[in-house]
Amino acid sequence: MEDMLFYDRMQFAFTITFHYLFPQLTMGLSLIIVYFKGNFLRTKLEKYNDAAKFWMRIFALNFAMGVVTGIPMEFQFGTNWAKFSELTGGIIGQTLAMEGMFSFFLESSFLGLFLFGEKLLGHKLHFITGFLVFLGSWASGFLIIATHSWMQHPVGYEILENGKFVLNNFGALFSNIWLWPSYLHNQAASLVTASFVVAAIGAFYILNNKHSEFGKLFVKTGVVFGLISSVIVAFPTGDMAAKNVVKHQPVTFAAMEGIFETEVGGSEIILIGQPNVLEKKLDNKIAVPNILSFLTYQKWEAEIKGLNEFDEKIYPTNIPGLYYAYHIMVGLGTIFIGLMLIAAVQLFRKKLYKTKWILWSLLFMLPFPYIANTTGWYTAELGRQPWLVYNLLRTTAGASPTVSSGNTLFTLLGFIGLYLLLGLLFLMLVGKIINKGPQIIKH
Repeated sequence: MEDMLFYDRMQFAFTITFHYLFPQLTMGLSLIIVYFKGNFLRTKLEKYNDAAKFWMRIFALNFAMGVVTGIPMEFQFGTNWAKFSELTGGIIGQTLAMEGMFSFFLESSFLGLFLFGEKLLGHKLHFITGFLVFLGSWASGFLIIATHSWMQHPVGYEILENGKFVLNNFGALFSNIWLWPSYLHNQAASLVTASFVVAAIGAFYILNNKHSEFGKLFVKTGVVFGLISSVIVAFPTGDMAAKNVVKHQPVTFAAMEGIFETEVGGSEIILIGQPNVLEKKLDNKIAVPNILSFLTYQKWEAEIKGLNEFDEKIYPTNIPGLYYAYHIMVGLGTIFIGLMLIAAVQLFRKKLYKTKWILWSLLFMLPFPYIANTTGWYTAELGRQPWLVYNLLRTTAGASPTVSSGNTLFTLLGFIGLYLLLGLLFLMLVGKIINKGPQIIKH
């Protein structure tokens, strides 16, 4: 049973990690595309229209990859996690079906019109199609996170005698106190990814003295959007999400922060340390006294419960993984704010495009928002374990008892091979689009 559960979790973790590489760019990029197209309508400068169409081609490729990798992931609800689907399908099926029927079709339909319908529609209707693509992609994220938020903080349900969860308050799904902080945090993080990608491609063009006008436009846009979104990820959205964890999942918060013993007189914030679960302590830690208490409760001496206050049966399954995922996310987020702030200052001083070390930094940072987003999701998922539905349904009770570990491992290896090929194909196609650059249409 343990082997079967391990491979079930590994397969879902791998497929969803690979899948989310694509939506995290498209959701943020859709807003930047709307910005470019809107600027074209306002200024009549063709470079904005060309920029919008250039990035929509990259958006379309990411969208296609998201669809291809998302469908097998959802099939796992009926194979590896059949018991989970049977017990909770009456609730999570609502939001997942809405995501497929409304958001996905809205996004895909108007994506086609934006890509191929500019001459037929005219610029104003073309802008509206781009806005509807943005609306569809953000609505999709909202409905997925509504599902996730219910699993983290279940509301509006009742449990029948046969153990099945049924919804008794539809509105509660969308007024869940876990939903809005998580959603806004996720969308801001998606915009961070898109901003860094746009800035990195712009820096690449400037450093190579290729498509320089677009390079400057992309760097400027990426830096402005990147600074705003990086700050929003930390505050207020990250702060609100963390306070939800403190209030409703205190054992998770203790594990995230590496607090093994409740500290009297205020909790320190850990900068560096290695969790030693056997001895229940942090090795080689570097910490700043009382800061965590102040950030959490705005009181220097506020008490934060350590893991010693809780039953070991409800400890997160993988405390070191949770701790490191959280600290990688927070560390990278801090670096993002610092880099974008420096770049914004140089942009204001009109020296950014000639400051090569910043341009190289923006280019080098391209993969790191993807890492930060991934570790952010790992923090949420590892933090909820050992529960599928927090405090109500354990992970062990959600796995399908009829799918063997051998079958799951076989298909996992198949997914790894197939996704490797898809990833290489995707990089080749994106590379061709970037190398060709924006298509300048002369009038």
